[in-house]
Amino acid sequence: MTLERDSTMHEGTSGDPDRADKSGRSSGAEVPIQDYAALGDGRSVVLVAPDGTVAWWCVPEMDSPPLFDSLLDPEAGGYFQITPEGATRVARHYRQDSNVLETVFASDTGRARLTESLNSSTAGRLPWCELARRIEVLSGTMTFRIRAVFGTRGDTASPWLQPTPNGCVFHVGPVLGLFRCSDNVTITEEADRTIAATVTLTAGERATVALLAGEDEPLGVPAMDEIDRRIDISDGAWRAWAESLRYAGPYRDAVRRSALALKLLLYSPSGAIAAAATTSLPERIGGPKNYDYRYAWIRDAGYAVNAFLRVGAMPEAKAAFSWLMNRLDRHGPQVLYTLCGDVGPEEQTLDLPGYRGSRPVRVGNGAALQHQHGIYGDIFETAALFVADGNILDQRSAMVLSGLADQSADRWRQKDAGIWELHEPQHYTMSKISAWQGLARAVELAEAGHLPSTCVPRWKRERDRIAAWVEAHCWSETRGAYTFYPGTERLDASIALAVRFGFDGRDRLSTTLDAVRAELGHGPFLYRYSGAEREEGAFLACSFWVAEALAELGRQDEAEVAFAAVLGALPPGVGILSEMVDPVTGDGLGNTPQGLSHLALIHAACTLGGDRADPVRFRL
Repeated sequence: MTLERDSTMHEGTSGDPDRADKSGRSSGAEVPIQDYAALGDGRSVVLVAPDGTVAWWCVPEMDSPPLFDSLLDPEAGGYFQITPEGATRVARHYRQDSNVLETVFASDTGRARLTESLNSSTAGRLPWCELARRIEVLSGTMTFRIRAVFGTRGDTASPWLQPTPNGCVFHVGPVLGLFRCSDNVTITEEADRTIAATVTLTAGERATVALLAGEDEPLGVPAMDEIDRRIDISDGAWRAWAESLRYAGPYRDAVRRSALALKLLLYSPSGAIAAAATTSLPERIGGPKNYDYRYAWIRDAGYAVNAFLRVGAMPEAKAAFSWLMNRLDRHGPQVLYTLCGDVGPEEQTLDLPGYRGSRPVRVGNGAALQHQHGIYGDIFETAALFVADGNILDQRSAMVLSGLADQSADRWRQKDAGIWELHEPQHYTMSKISAWQGLARAVELAEAGHLPSTCVPRWKRERDRIAAWVEAHCWSETRGAYTFYPGTERLDASIALAVRFGFDGRDRLSTTLDAVRAELGHGPFLYRYSGAEREEGAFLACSFWVAEALAELGRQDEAEVAFAAVLGALPPGVGILSEMVDPVTGDGLGNTPQGLSHLALIHAACTLGGDRADPVRFRL
């Protein structure tokens, strides 16, 4: 995985007179998705472009309306920019084992480093949002223009500034905040919805600017030296966390970077894990498949718990698993929840331009109203791995799980929306395998004493019925593969997961992988299912799932070649993965950072390194 980028500065302007000839910046929608870096504090996530523009920041939560969203609305969305005059080249990387970002700008007059952090403290997450940006000139002399233009929260609020004795306060709906800067920064404008400043530095000098923000609450205002110091405190916290990971296998840097990306998506107030930090980044440029992923899916939470367990991040795994069990107890098996734990909101559209004209722009997610059998397999696999790692289930969780196993034993016969959340209900093969997986793990947990065992005979019977049904209805002799659903010859790349789940029929799964790679592959990348190439990019997680499955099936050499090929073909950037990639142009597609992409990378690397996920290893 490429962790450093060296490129020319982005150029161009938008039509907003607040921005165009004054900043010379690109609009957020003009920057390729893979070029964004992500900062986080356990509550919100910032996306920063290579030219020093913050184009996305939802305040105070990941699923709040955005304070800056020129990513989706170049004209009115707002941004926070630090621009070096005359800079022509930029190189960026995260600090080693950290989510603190460093960008080095070069011009004819000098070189400077921009260090950025969504700050935390020695005691953990701050009770306010604190985006800190430190400028240091390494050689020569450089001038920086600083500009914050506050967005309209999707045209739902009109920003305004309020000068006070303690500084110029900005208001955007219920959000209020303060622009802070070191004494050597000169504020040149405080008007309408814009704060502008400038600073000229020579070698060895530095300046820091910051935005502090909260929602409907008093705002603490720390001293600038405290804010600047917290950049390094935050860096130390990230490094200490990464150092605690126990993974020592191949592709260590890529695994750690993916674990750090997953950590950005863990919402610390509740333990929920967001599927991604953005909404409406398109699966195809100009297409309509633009969804809001700023919620917690059972599937993604389960896979993330498993990934955290495999790299030794026990506190994160426990927090996410506890959140998951509490949601199931309170609301039942929903597809997704809000980060605070409520049932997911219904989908709405906003009248915004969208990323590169990709509309509609959505908030909420229609999948909240679906049923997916995959939730049963995801829940029970997570519970099985949790106790196999030496942990303990409480009685309430055990009763919730037993009730879910009973549901699965009945509901597997019904059609569902499938793992891909499609609008047409079908008897999707992978959904049946997931229901089988859930009952198989429920039996193992009960026989080991972790669940009540009175229903084990029934669970075993339905487990075996599902396996027989899949063999009778979902296998195609013509294709030599399990198909998408009975009665079709279409293929589904997610069936690669059946290998990790321990589904019977390894020879058939092996030939299914061959068929999937032949039909759905485009270079090292894979489309999700037959026909998807007409409407979206290749789904990154699928490539990692197939590499992992090849290794599980003993096809180690092929697995290593496939995994290395995917890493080598990823779009250049700082190690943040989106949902998809256009295999023709190489550009990222879909929401970012995408948890499923990163956790699939972790699972594949662990398996390639010999840490097999075969359920036999987790016999309890």
